[in-house]
Amino acid sequence: MKRRSFLKIVGGAASSYFLAGTKLQATETKTKENDGKASEFPKRTLGRTGRKISIIGFPGLALTRGSQDECTKAIHRAFEQGINYFDVAPSYGDGDAEVKMGIGLQGIGRDKIFLSCKTQKRDKEGAREELERSLSRLKTDHFDLYQLHSITRANDVEQALGPGGAMETFIKAKEEGKVKHLGFSAHTTKAAIAAMKGFSFDTAMFPVNFVEYFKFGFAKEVMELAKEQGVAVIAIKAMAGGNWPDRNERTRDHWYRTLEKDDEIALALRFTLSQETVVTAIPPGFLDLLDKAIPAGKSYSKITEAETQKLQEMADSAQSVFQRWQDRFATGKSSPGPLYADCPDECCPYSHA
Repeated sequence: MKRRSFLKIVGGAASSYFLAGTKLQATETKTKENDGKASEFPKRTLGRTGRKISIIGFPGLALTRGSQDECTKAIHRAFEQGINYFDVAPSYGDGDAEVKMGIGLQGIGRDKIFLSCKTQKRDKEGAREELERSLSRLKTDHFDLYQLHSITRANDVEQALGPGGAMETFIKAKEEGKVKHLGFSAHTTKAAIAAMKGFSFDTAMFPVNFVEYFKFGFAKEVMELAKEQGVAVIAIKAMAGGNWPDRNERTRDHWYRTLEKDDEIALALRFTLSQETVVTAIPPGFLDLLDKAIPAGKSYSKITEAETQKLQEMADSAQSVFQRWQDRFATGKSSPGPLYADCPDECCPYSHA
């Protein structure tokens, strides 16, 4: 793709569950001017849910890397600074993150936060079991958003949306009031597009990152369809700096390189949050990186062309994380073996979304 084309930033409830070709107008997102007060942390409307959420979300995965006391303090510290979107999944630490978040959220009014959870189960029974367990661990009677977690292959979508699939549980749980809105997280364009064409989801969680976008246009097609359908995009991997160039150069125990410098983090988040359909961004699963993302979110302003040029140059020297994923899962099937060094199998996005 030509450099010039990248310098132009992408930008600008269905009556039935399943899509019938109706185009939904994307919800315009605006941020408030920040005056330094926690209550004025920039918020945007999460698409057709109508809920206002902080443009930086709390990464539940980070709770696997601290004691309960540390995690509780981090949760309350983030909330006091204006973060109201909390994301978690049962696969994070085999439930450890859910347990810690459930305890940590005590003392914060349930109506003051937007609580999001996920399931990797693709079948009706498995999804129901995981949903009920997650509700119990998080000490709540409902989730504001419940998502299919980490769909990567086409057959993930087919199974979840087919007879006896997880979506039967999702729809029933919505009728019961146990979930308010429905979404998915994906790591391949093929899976995300299939999901949005097969079901009227409220949200799409997807990697929106400057390196991946500049390297091969990753996320562009997903964001275009999201705009057409009125699906709100929840961005992940915004603070990724590409793949580790050498396993011996790793400075964190993480499967991709995270940005560490405040100015680079601010630029990367500004790029992601400047995309028209993106409502919020979830930092990597480290509490110290959340602490760096929060001030970047507070000072957010739309990215300039000069700043985009700088990110383009940074991307030129980085290695893509997701291009191999697109090639590998393009047919809906995957070959055995790891994609990345030190990964025990092909689970990276499943464990660390």
